[in-house]
Amino acid sequence: MTNVSASCFYRLRQMRRIRRSQDNQSVTTLVHALVSTRIDYCNSVLAAAPKTTTDKLQRVLNAAAPVVSNTCKFDRGLSQLLHDELHWLDVPDRVVFKLIVTVHRCLNARAPNYLSNHVIPVSAIVSR
Repeated sequence: MTNVSASCFYRLRQMRRIRRSQDNQSVTTLVHALVSTRIDYCNSVLAAAPKTTTDKLQRVLNAAAPVVSNTCKFDRGLSQLLHDELHWLDVPDRVVFKLIVTVHRCLNARAPNYLSNHVIPVSAIVSR
């Protein structure tokens, strides 16, 4: 987590430098490509992780929000900005969402076989 958050903070500092010369769409695309993907990569491992672990990644998201919205980092209403305007989930919610989507794909045969073979509906277990 430390390496991921450090690399994300580095990318965000670089994006702040070029923010004035880019439009909102370009900055949003860059943040999603360089920061959000790093946060979401293998985050299903964090399913039962303690809050201290996910807080490091949450700080990255909190730092990315002012870059995308072109606001000052000390402005109020950061959580409202994250949820209402940017439609970003908090890191623990992102982990749960990814797990739910993966299970849904497994149950509907839209996931790789190595995953689908290990997911069995509860109704199939009860009827045995």
